[in-house]
Amino acid sequence: MTTTWKSGDKKPSNQVPNNTISGTILSSWSRQQKLAMIAGFAILGLLLVVSACSKQSPKPALVGVSSPAPSSAPATATLATTPTAASSPAPVKKTPKKRPANVTYSDANTGLSFLYPRKFALTSGDKAQPQSPAMSMTDVRMNFVQPGGVTVATVALPGGSYPGTDFASAFFNVNVNRSVSEQECARFAFVDTRNADGETVDAEKVKVNSTDMEMTSEFSGSAMKQAETQYYHSYENGACYEYVLGLGTAGYGTKDGVEPVNRDQVFAKLEKILATVKINPVETEHGAEPAIATIAAGKE
Repeated sequence: MTTTWKSGDKKPSNQVPNNTISGTILSSWSRQQKLAMIAGFAILGLLLVVSACSKQSPKPALVGVSSPAPSSAPATATLATTPTAASSPAPVKKTPKKRPANVTYSDANTGLSFLYPRKFALTSGDKAQPQSPAMSMTDVRMNFVQPGGVTVATVALPGGSYPGTDFASAFFNVNVNRSVSEQECARFAFVDTRNADGETVDAEKVKVNSTDMEMTSEFSGSAMKQAETQYYHSYENGACYEYVLGLGTAGYGTKDGVEPVNRDQVFAKLEKILATVKINPVETEHGAEPAIATIAAGKE
């Protein structure tokens, strides 16, 4: 509604001029606006501060979530359950079988068998005659009262068995003679001549395991070399079996630093071979030659 004043009418005395009302209203609104704006800015600033704090406070939690520690457990479990080349069992190495320390020698024709150390050298047949740089062929001759003996086998110790001593050689030898009787087998062509009176020494009866044998010994030598032999006779399978244990020495007294070898130790090794001798029954013609021997691995 608009009020129209006539020109002749008198304006009320209490009416405020129109421009004064407008200025008052404008002045009052501006103040409220200012207060509202200040309050708005204050609230906005407070919200910004709260928002900034809320953004900063979850950071430790976020770091914890992104940490690889929790995720490593499943990975470990996966690796444990997944077969790989590294986890596969290693191939088992085959352990080489240890060779026996002793070897068995056997001769089918004579029924002879014995054990000897693998590191010793064995020869049989025509090559079985003992050879030694300290002993000539006459020094290791057969000791039968009748000819017809045949060498079956010889086992020799290694040359360097006793370093620093006068040891030259040692051997175990087997001869067989089918041309002698049981009574003749009990005798020897050469007997021990080391008696102080120069008289021969009769053969000695000995027992090797369960076998009765006749035994004698012989010694020969010079200042440069010496030879000592022990002979054992036994009669089995219609033949005389002769076992010869020999030791050759050289160099003692002629070279510095050379000591005499312990003869008892050397003969003890040879006697161990003799103790393993076995004679199995065989059927052979009189005067037959020994057959080719067989050698097989054996245990002590």
